[in-house]
Amino acid sequence: MIRLAPCSLALAVLLVLPPAREVSAGIPTDQLKGAIDRVVKTLDDPALKGEGKTGERRRAIRKVADDIFDFNEISRRALARHWQGLTAKQREEFVGLFADLLERSYISKIELYGGEKIVYATERVDGDVATVATKIITKNGTDVPVDYRMAKRGGRWLVYDVNIEGVSLVSNYRTQFNKIIQTASYEELVQKLRTKQDELIAEEKKSSPAKK
Repeated sequence: MIRLAPCSLALAVLLVLPPAREVSAGIPTDQLKGAIDRVVKTLDDPALKGEGKTGERRRAIRKVADDIFDFNEISRRALARHWQGLTAKQREEFVGLFADLLERSYISKIELYGGEKIVYATERVDGDVATVATKIITKNGTDVPVDYRMAKRGGRWLVYDVNIEGVSLVSNYRTQFNKIIQTASYEELVQKLRTKQDELIAEEKKSSPAKK
């Protein structure tokens, strides 16, 4: 089974929770905040509220995810050494499938959050890579550390990994993917991802009202 829950938490946390306080931030943190503002604006838009607007609202949120996450780099790191053996067509297929699964997984959970805050703690920049350290303050006052690892791509800072309470999103999937490939095959991994995608699409259809 491909487990997507850790990623859904990471992405939802990044794109929906309001900041509790601000620090002296650099460009990486500013761009994370910009993504959060765009999603909050989408969720608060009266024209996009209601079940009848679910599809339109989710498309708008997915665009934000596409703008702030480097899904190609996330996929490359998650597959590790197996990435090198793929053709350009296989890589394109995998990135598209993996990105779609990650986005579908978190978008459906965004509205489950309420009352949490995100604190921007520190920002470390080393050349073209950076880490933005944050803490999620839950409604009962618990701190959950979440670090966003980013790389500079064409003048923008994009997220390529998320570390939640010491657990790396990329490492989590690398372990799962490597086990499937070694015990079965790369083709089996792709089939499992497609199956998971079908499950998420079916869940979306159940939760969305039928069009008249």
